[in-house]
Amino acid sequence: MNSCIAPRKTALLSSLALSCVLAIGLALPAAAQSPSPSDVEKHKTTPGGKYEPSLDVLKEGELEAPGAKEGVPSLTQEEFNRANQIYFERCAGCHGVLRKGATGKALTTDVTRESGYEYLRDFINYGSPGGMPNWGTSGDMTEKDIDIMARYLLNEPTAPPEFGMAEMREAWKVYIPVEERPTEKMNDFDIENLFSVTLRDTGEIALIEGDSKKIVSVIKTGYAVHISRLSASGRYLFTIGRDAKINLIDLWMEEPKTVAELKVGSEARSVETSKMEGWEDKYAIAGSYWPPQYVIMDGATLEPLKVVSTRGMTYDTQEFHPEPRVAAIVASHYRPEFIVNVKETGKILLVDYQDIKNLKVTAIDAERFLHDGGFDSTGRYFLVAANARDKLAIVDTKEGRLVDVIESGGVKPHPGRGANIVHPTYGPVWVTSHLGDETVSLIGTDPEKNKEHAWKVVQTLEGQGGGSLFVKTHPESKHLYIDTPLNPEAEIASSVAVFKIADLTKEEPEYTVLPIGEWSGISEGVRRVVQGEFNRAGDEIWFSVWNAVDQESAIVVVDDKTLKMKHVIKDPRLKTPTGKFNVYNTRKDVY
Repeated sequence: MNSCIAPRKTALLSSLALSCVLAIGLALPAAAQSPSPSDVEKHKTTPGGKYEPSLDVLKEGELEAPGAKEGVPSLTQEEFNRANQIYFERCAGCHGVLRKGATGKALTTDVTRESGYEYLRDFINYGSPGGMPNWGTSGDMTEKDIDIMARYLLNEPTAPPEFGMAEMREAWKVYIPVEERPTEKMNDFDIENLFSVTLRDTGEIALIEGDSKKIVSVIKTGYAVHISRLSASGRYLFTIGRDAKINLIDLWMEEPKTVAELKVGSEARSVETSKMEGWEDKYAIAGSYWPPQYVIMDGATLEPLKVVSTRGMTYDTQEFHPEPRVAAIVASHYRPEFIVNVKETGKILLVDYQDIKNLKVTAIDAERFLHDGGFDSTGRYFLVAANARDKLAIVDTKEGRLVDVIESGGVKPHPGRGANIVHPTYGPVWVTSHLGDETVSLIGTDPEKNKEHAWKVVQTLEGQGGGSLFVKTHPESKHLYIDTPLNPEAEIASSVAVFKIADLTKEEPEYTVLPIGEWSGISEGVRRVVQGEFNRAGDEIWFSVWNAVDQESAIVVVDDKTLKMKHVIKDPRLKTPTGKFNVYNTRKDVY
């Protein structure tokens, strides 16, 4: 296990992890104390410590500063506004908008006041081996900001504003009405092999042609786009930023551009469109972290039609939770339903969109801290990681029921959409890697022809190490790729491991390391390599080489047959590239 990945029960509860993907489940020591000076150096340059998500929550309005309390440091209104901005940009994605804990632990005053000001200040400054970034020693936060944050955490949290239908309709914009849009494709792009690439820190996406490898358009979007999704027809591209802004982009236009936009809250991660036959392009849905809710929209205009809160009781303890965030959303291919995953209550909602005025929702009790996941190769079964519980929940979308909840086989599963391969021994399996250790787990997914292996971890592989975010393959590929962008070792963070599927029958299958960062020709930065994505044909896979916004980044294209570098895409506009979404593969759920 890597030194920067905390054991399941033995790290520091009070650390302020910067995002849900870095939340490693921390625990307070018995007595508050400053970090050892010997720990400082190893906190300075970890890839995880350079990950900088932004949630942009406080743009919705100012919150009133708390009054001074005996024994608790006070903040001016200006300091309180600054602290709120930092907290919601850096910390809320893990510890919750209300600081009650989410994938990370609670930062409520009963915890923080026991630790004290100096302890909080030093941990914000130096970070910790458990995944806490070194905000001060890295230069990302000033000494003044650290002081403000330490005092802020000793005061009671204040909830940010709600965001309902009135606010959504005010934020909704249609730039080009449906009747003024093209009636046929007006460009020469091979749309099916187009890539939507997140330019994370500039609040943009780049559309890149799969064949020419040229950027055809750079489009302003919400900040730090989390995902791109395609309408069932493939015409419309939906993006959603962490600031909850959705862009609807028409790919038929001579130059693709945003035709409508909508803000659905203060912080969000997921958007999806209806895919059931007869309902193609009819509706879209987005889920918010704050406020905890989802909204159903018109698929061609983003007009908000129905807002539904996810606040409610946890599935296990039956206690009310005020902040159950919406994580992954997928659209069923078997029913006119959206599958909505709610983190904190541990419920998977099957939202029937046939009649949104009389909305029918099936609530499935699964497991808490649901995060991301994808379909098996048939598109019938949905597998989602409850990553803080080290488990996977499986739903039969055809029958509308929970199949099982199983152990993932590792620490903090983070599959992205996962990967589907045909195992030489076990038949069809779905694959996930893990944030917390080097484990790569293969789960049987064929209850008909391989019943004895279905819904079990049939094999575990040992990858390069912890810090993996995505696994990838393609029906035409003979390989399985695993990235490790959050690994503390720069060499591991800038490379990927590749297993030959045919070799999985061996007792200890070995992997090939592809030095993607080195192939990029970039010499500066950590060169974190993240999220492989295949082209439509499945004969090449693209990897982002993700550096800081003021450093050079690139995309490296690998020949899947030879595992050799095929092309390097560089462009001054290609800043902080992360997620890549091939139009055809995303539209058809090919992974």
